[in-house]
Amino acid sequence: MRAMNDHQAERETFRAQAGRDELVERIARMLRADGSTEPLPGLFLFRADAPTELRHTLFHPAFCVIAQGCKEMMVGDTRYRYDPAHYLITTVELPVASQVTQASQKEPYLGLRLQLDPVLVGSVMVEADPGTPRRPPAVTAIDVSSLDAALQDAVVRLVRLLDSPSDMRFLAPLVIREIVYRLLMGEQGDRLRYVTVLGGNTHRIATAIERFHKEFDQPLRVDEIAHDLGMSVSGFHHHFKAVTAMSPLQFQKQLRLQEARRLMLGEHLDAASAGYRVGYDDASHFNREYKSLFGTPPLRDIERLREAANGGARLGMD
Repeated sequence: MRAMNDHQAERETFRAQAGRDELVERIARMLRADGSTEPLPGLFLFRADAPTELRHTLFHPAFCVIAQGCKEMMVGDTRYRYDPAHYLITTVELPVASQVTQASQKEPYLGLRLQLDPVLVGSVMVEADPGTPRRPPAVTAIDVSSLDAALQDAVVRLVRLLDSPSDMRFLAPLVIREIVYRLLMGEQGDRLRYVTVLGGNTHRIATAIERFHKEFDQPLRVDEIAHDLGMSVSGFHHHFKAVTAMSPLQFQKQLRLQEARRLMLGEHLDAASAGYRVGYDDASHFNREYKSLFGTPPLRDIERLREAANGGARLGMD
């Protein structure tokens, strides 16, 4: 019996490595230089030939897999690390900071992200009828788990379809549905069902997050939001941090500063105007909080980002 189990474990290890090797080959062939592409709506492929600096962004509900390399994601003060043996999911829209930590010209970072459509998750959940949660549901909106062979196989088949446009149109939705099914049945299934579909306090926090995104430039009125959700102020604070790993104030601050950065970079606003647009009345307060999050004052940060973008554009032309 032990010999049989050892043999099965060897086969699973070989199968997992073969899947990773195929993902590496296919993603590297589609992305021959640093960058990203969206070959299917909601499916993104990424490549980095060297470790990256910490990048701040808004992260939508998604399923993330790495074929080669390693990556870290910061949410509030919590750090999540994942690699080819692990996957990451997020179940609400969060401001995050991410960083590729292992990559080189010889072995670039290669990964993919599949956006999770709550409607699709709900549809698969109803059809699969997984029943009640197996254990008390974790409410944290982000986590990392081991990538099992069946889930990895579905990911490989999805990427493989990118080489067959005639098959892709019909089969890709079926494979994506399978991936969602396997996520629901896997280690993070209870989290995904509870946060995305079932409701409870987590659903109310998701409603609050939507409101934060719409009203990030308005004064933060936690007591009003808690009242509208039918929660106490202390209860709202507790459950909000459990889901997002941030306090409401930290969450709003990151939304404001990321939007201000976008306004300065994309719409060429000066720091004072961008700060005012996102809700800061005091320019010095805005500058201090901006430097605290991004590491440098607004003007210097935007100049650095533009220089990096221009350098990338020049490299692309060479």
